Amino acid sequence: MILIAGVAALLALPAQADVVAVAVASNFRPALQALEPAFTAQTGHTLSPSYGSTGKLYAQIIHGAPFALFLAADAERPMRLEQSGAAVAGTRFTYAVGKLVLWRGEPGSADIGVDFLESGAFRHLAIANPDTAPYGRAAKQALEQLGLWEALSPRIVRGENIGQAFAFVRSGNAELGFVAQSQLALDPLEPPGSSWLVSEDLYDPIEQQVVLLRDEPAARAFLEFLQGEAARSIIQSQGYGLAP
Repeated sequence: MILIAGVAALLALPAQADVVAVAVASNFRPALQALEPAFTAQTGHTLSPSYGSTGKLYAQIIHGAPFALFLAADAERPMRLEQSGAAVAGTRFTYAVGKLVLWRGEPGSADIGVDFLESGAFRHLAIANPDTAPYGRAAKQALEQLGLWEALSPRIVRGENIGQAFAFVRSGNAELGFVAQSQLALDPLEPPGSSWLVSEDLYDPIEQQVVLLRDEPAARAFLEFLQGEAARSIIQSQGYGLAP
C-alpha cells in the first residue's frame, strides 16, 4: 500500500519539475519562503528568487533580466510592463496588500504615534527610498498628510528597500522607522520596542501585484497556486491584507 501511495504521489506531480526565476520585492521574502515548500509539494516545481526594491527589479526586467515572474510591492510597475508588452497580458493581479507600521526598536520603549513624530525626540527616522520602493513612497505620503515631511526630512535616513530600512532600526542606527507590518510579525528575533499601525487613510493602498513575464508552464503554475486558498492563508498569516 505504501508503494502504491508513493507511485500515486509521483504521478500527481508534473512530468518535468522546473525552476521558476522570480523577481520579488524585498518585503515579501519571508512570505515567499513560507509559500515555496507548499508550492513545491503541490507541483514539484521550485523557485529561484531574486530580492530587491521594486524599482530596481523593474529596471532589471526592462533591461532584459531573465525572470519569469515579477512579484512587485506595487501595482504601477507590473501594469507598465503589461502595457508595454513586456509581460503577458491578462496575468496581472493583486496577491497581497501591504500595511505600513512605524516601529521604534528600543526595548521597553513607550507607545509611539503621531505625537512622538511631532515631538522630534529622536535623531534618525528610517524609510525605504520613496523613489524606488512603494513602502518608502507610502511613508512619505503619510508624513506629508501629517504635515511633517519638511520638518523631519533632515532626520530621515533612506534604505534602498524596506528590508534595509528595517535593518537600520533593528541595528540601532535609526531610533525608529517606517517598515512593513509583515516584517514585525515574522522577524525571528521577535523585535522589541513599540509600533504604530499607520492609518491607511494616510497613504495610497500598497497593492502588491504579480505579473507573468515569460509564458512558462511552471511560472503559470505558481500564478495559479498564489490564487488558491492555501497560499492566501499563508500570505495573510504573514501580516498582509488580501484583495477580494
